[in-house]
Amino acid sequence: MVVKLVSKSFYKIAVLFCLAILPFGSMAQEVKWLSWDEAAKLAETEKNPKKIFIDVYTDWCGWCKKMDKDTFQNEEVAEYMSKNYYMVKLDGEGKEPIVFKGKTFKFVPSGRNGYHEFAAALMQGKMSYPTTIFLDEKMNMLSPVPGYQKPEPFLKIAKYFGDNIHKEKDWNTYDSESK
Repeated sequence: MVVKLVSKSFYKIAVLFCLAILPFGSMAQEVKWLSWDEAAKLAETEKNPKKIFIDVYTDWCGWCKKMDKDTFQNEEVAEYMSKNYYMVKLDGEGKEPIVFKGKTFKFVPSGRNGYHEFAAALMQGKMSYPTTIFLDEKMNMLSPVPGYQKPEPFLKIAKYFGDNIHKEKDWNTYDSESK
């Protein structure tokens, strides 16, 4: 009888403990998304600016939503990206003008949805969603990366630019060495 009572009490305490720590376990690192203007201002004014990462998406893009959920919500990806990049979400069909290096980019009505000139410039005219863009600390293009990326391959690409490996070796060498 005493063993049963202790067992029941232990079980209740264990359940309560698990419920109490559950919120802390789910408090994973989250990416803090910035607008283009916020990231550009930080890049221009901070003493040690970060590189800029731009996720070009559209509201109707299923792969964009999947990448948000699977890749950018991944704890390791979120932690690395937040530490090394200003993270920008850019709607490829956004309507607001964007100023970049003294030029104003605008929305262009075209076809069913239209496109934003800034997105087109960053993606070098290849309008494919999602496309992720890597810029250096001075807002110079490092590379656009089209298509959905799972967390592990995405992190490999992010580190290639984020850790300045691209300055020492080409992608194929880096890719083959890190397999």
